Amino acid sequence: MRNRAFPCGIGLLAAALVAAVGVPVAHAQERASLADRVAALEQQQARANEGTLSLVNRLQNLEQQVRDLQGQIEQLQHQQQESDQRQKDQYVDLDSRLGRLEGTRPAGAASAGIAAPAGSMSAMAPTSTPAGSATVVPPPAAVAPVPTPALAAAAVPAVAPAVAVSPAAAEQTAYDHAFQALRDGDYAESARRFRAFMAQYPGSTLAPNADYWLGESYYVTQNFQVSLQTFQGLLARYPGSPKAPDALLKVGYCQYELKQWAAARATLEAVVAKYPNTTVAHLAEGRLRAIRLQTGG
Repeated sequence: MRNRAFPCGIGLLAAALVAAVGVPVAHAQERASLADRVAALEQQQARANEGTLSLVNRLQNLEQQVRDLQGQIEQLQHQQQESDQRQKDQYVDLDSRLGRLEGTRPAGAASAGIAAPAGSMSAMAPTSTPAGSATVVPPPAAVAPVPTPALAAAAVPAVAPAVAVSPAAAEQTAYDHAFQALRDGDYAESARRFRAFMAQYPGSTLAPNADYWLGESYYVTQNFQVSLQTFQGLLARYPGSPKAPDALLKVGYCQYELKQWAAARATLEAVVAKYPNTTVAHLAEGRLRAIRLQTGG
């Protein structure tokens, strides 16, 4: 009887030992599983952060391309305006010279065989001879002598020197100089020139553009607070300007860079609502996605 009970007791003791050893093993396996899950989550977060950074970089590249295209368009517009102004100045100068020449021609020039300018009354008037009368040929003494070069120089006044630069041309030149500094990457000089332009020409039609590019000069140098104030000032002064959509977008960008998430989200949503299906709306949507990734919602 005792021999039968002894093996049974040994079996129970072995089972108890196995159970006691199995509990730590189970806990170890559970901890290993949790560590694997945490590591997987960290890897997913790292990939998400890399994706966010890549998206932000792509958005910044697109913004730079848009800025470059806007600059090229403005430069072409300015060149066209300058060309039109030069043609107008040349026409006015030619017209004034013709007027001076007509006013200084001798009275007998037409009768001496000197052709009158096209369109003048002497050129248009027909020459008629009374019926039944012979053609009268003036004697040689009646023909006006051909003036010598010295007399001709004395008769025709000297041509006035080139006219001074017009205010409109000076204004355009000042704007072009400021814009060229921006294109050359001299942002501090560009900001200085645009400020001087707006102080000198506050009522110029180019003032909204100058205000916008001033804010851009601050933005690209990461002076986001001053850039934000500049774009907000543009919207307050020129709400109907063609630069208003871009300025509103840049207000949202500045708020994003300053981590003013709620304000940036509201501004960018206003861009999408106010200017649907436009370039600024698409850029605003991209930055809204970046905000959701940054804030987790």
